[in-house]
Amino acid sequence: MNTTHVWAAVAAVALLGFAFKAVGPAVFGERELPPRARSVMALMAPALLAGFVMVDLAGPGWSTLDLTVVGGVAAGVGLRLCKAPFPVVMVGAAVATALLRWAQ
Repeated sequence: MNTTHVWAAVAAVALLGFAFKAVGPAVFGERELPPRARSVMALMAPALLAGFVMVDLAGPGWSTLDLTVVGGVAAGVGLRLCKAPFPVVMVGAAVATALLRWAQ
């Protein structure tokens, strides 16, 4: 999968998200969505993001797995689980990845 395909997929998902958000109020008006539908919609974006991260991390067919990046992502997840602010998580993950690459 080349970069053009990835960006096309990102654009398609963004357009679908905008379309869903625009159509929802038009169809449902003032009514509330059922709780099950709200929970599914709330979990859709994190699931898609996780999929994009895994494809980018492991490469097509899991052929280009870079363990230094896996370590950086793990450090970011750990920092986020410790309730660190998002900028701290990003810097911590980048520093962890850099240190792992330097140690190689």
